[in-house]
Amino acid sequence: MPRWTYCAWLVASVCAVPAHAAMNIQPDPQTPGGYVIARADVKAVEQQKTASPMYGIWSKALETRPNKVVDAIEPGLATNPVNVKRVERVFPQAEWNFLTQMAAPEYTYVRFLRAIGKFPAFCGDYSDGRNADEICKKSIVTAFAHFAQETGGHIAKDNISDNPQGLEEWQQALVHVREMGWSEGQLGYTTGCGQNDWQNKKWPCATGQGYFGRGAKQLSYHFNYGAFSEAMFDGDATVLLNNPGLVADSWLNLASAIWFFLTPQAPKPAMLHVIDRTWVPSTREINAGIGYGFGTTINVINGGIECGEQNKDKGQPVNRIRYWEGLSEHYQIPRKSDEKNTCWQQTPYGSLNLNGATDVLYTNWDGNWKYYADRPGGYSFECELVGFQTAYSALVPGDYEKCVTNRYGSHASWPKVRIVETLPPPVNPSEPPVGGVAAWEASKVYTAGNKVSHKGALYQAKWWTQGDDPSKGGPWGLVSSTKS
Repeated sequence: MPRWTYCAWLVASVCAVPAHAAMNIQPDPQTPGGYVIARADVKAVEQQKTASPMYGIWSKALETRPNKVVDAIEPGLATNPVNVKRVERVFPQAEWNFLTQMAAPEYTYVRFLRAIGKFPAFCGDYSDGRNADEICKKSIVTAFAHFAQETGGHIAKDNISDNPQGLEEWQQALVHVREMGWSEGQLGYTTGCGQNDWQNKKWPCATGQGYFGRGAKQLSYHFNYGAFSEAMFDGDATVLLNNPGLVADSWLNLASAIWFFLTPQAPKPAMLHVIDRTWVPSTREINAGIGYGFGTTINVINGGIECGEQNKDKGQPVNRIRYWEGLSEHYQIPRKSDEKNTCWQQTPYGSLNLNGATDVLYTNWDGNWKYYADRPGGYSFECELVGFQTAYSALVPGDYEKCVTNRYGSHASWPKVRIVETLPPPVNPSEPPVGGVAAWEASKVYTAGNKVSHKGALYQAKWWTQGDDPSKGGPWGLVSSTKS
């Protein structure tokens, strides 16, 4: 699909979504006060909300290979995945060695290839004419510019005592595998651990573990270790929560950075999609100075601290830009006319008001608190897409159902919901209708003015009701009776 159609599809799909879809919500016979919904109904609502093809593109970018395949990757093997072979071609081991002369020994070319091999989308193929080799090389150089800032030596070229080889600062990436001042066995970065909230229910901290920065992107905090672990180990968050040191001592030290590179943090796009132009800036982003180029990748990583006019001369963004410009010149990465290396002219994403924008998509689910008069208690029994982190991702299969059932207790006072393959059959009335009016059904929703037959009498609803026996009054008023 040509790139220009993504935005057109996006806007059309957002505008075409109706107010809400029909769902058959019934009382749960197994749970007092709870409800059951057919899985088909829930799936239909989810598909309606993620109709834009961008959701499929984002999900595809986060697909992973089995670790058994990844562990078998070695330089030069004919069995290496296609994207790994591309990396070996455009960034061979000699280039890795050139940029890692100061690097910690935990970072190796083999681990670099394995980290990339885990994610088919990194340096993957394109079927629409885009140059995959060119995008691959630019992606790697972009990653190294950020590595040089995040984990670099930052030693001046003329500082012979500390830099006897006279290496450029952009050649000094990956010096640190653990955050400076921290070592294994130390507790730290445990803020929020043990609290009774959804983050701890989904990603519980392990006793005696510290979640300080590790790896090329300095992964930090339990919720990031948990989310990354799920991506690496088939949805199992406990692997890295129980052993976070793996992020320093295995190919995960580079895979964590690739994972970040591919993951959109809506409304921020994935860095890959800024580089390969799968992402199309919204009108509000364009008005906020956010477009293509290395500068937007800074905004994605750390825009609140490094972007905007007030940060124009700040050390971190100035360094990143210097490293990018040195690397891109050395590797002859062309800069297109609409690309900017800087982000001082951009509004940081955290300060950008995107409320109401119809050409921006979000990637997390949260409970929909709108009132629905035709549903039990007025609850929506749906989740909606939001622009902040929640327990449920729109890019992870099964997370929408988890959101509707409130698996991690993130929606306070949400009704108990159970999703079933087939709803229980409706109750068949045992007595004839009165005056031709159908018999009352306990599972059916009635609104003000609806009439029902029940036990030889005719009743009319005063307001919304479901499951309330008409003979007991409450929301029902007696209209007439055949009883003597």
